[in-house]
Amino acid sequence: MDDDDFVPISALQHYLYCPRQCALIHVEQVWAESVHTAQGRVLHERADRPRSAKRRGVRTVTAMPLAHAELRIRGIADVVEFHATAQGERAVPVEYKRGRPKTHRADEVQLCAQALCLEAMLGHTIPLGDLFYGETHRRVEVAFDDELRQLTYGTVTAVREMIAARLTPKAVYQARKCDACSLIDLCQPRVVGRHRCVSTWLAQQLHEA
Repeated sequence: MDDDDFVPISALQHYLYCPRQCALIHVEQVWAESVHTAQGRVLHERADRPRSAKRRGVRTVTAMPLAHAELRIRGIADVVEFHATAQGERAVPVEYKRGRPKTHRADEVQLCAQALCLEAMLGHTIPLGDLFYGETHRRVEVAFDDELRQLTYGTVTAVREMIAARLTPKAVYQARKCDACSLIDLCQPRVVGRHRCVSTWLAQQLHEA
């Protein structure tokens, strides 16, 4: 299957945080670094080095490539722990996040998508995963129940349709989200009109300059 046909797992998290942010990154291919994204990148550096180690009955694999051929999603798991059980190893995906637990479910959907890939690759059900938050230095256990799985399936469909249509949603300024977004200067949520994409806005700025 063509690699371009696969949706990045990270796009699901971007979409649930803000559909416009997702389109800017995955349709218009723009990106900007901020203090928050830099801190997140540093937090991921250790997990981003592929390696495998075993300690106290737990085999830990970092930077593990994931893919689900039927859902056409792919990504890289920060950490996958394989716990020894009487029935064999039980996989537990662990995703590292810079901040603290969120009120929305974007992080949980990203983790659930990783679990779906692991289920397809390993051939057994994965009931639980963990989100590790750098600000609290704690893990949050996530149960991959039917509700979360259906939300994940729906998000995959929504992201795929948006990318295929190559449409960027209109800008809607929300202080809590927009002010923390590294793309705010490119997005210009207070300025960009309803039907104008970022590339159009940038072209106008260059023309006026």
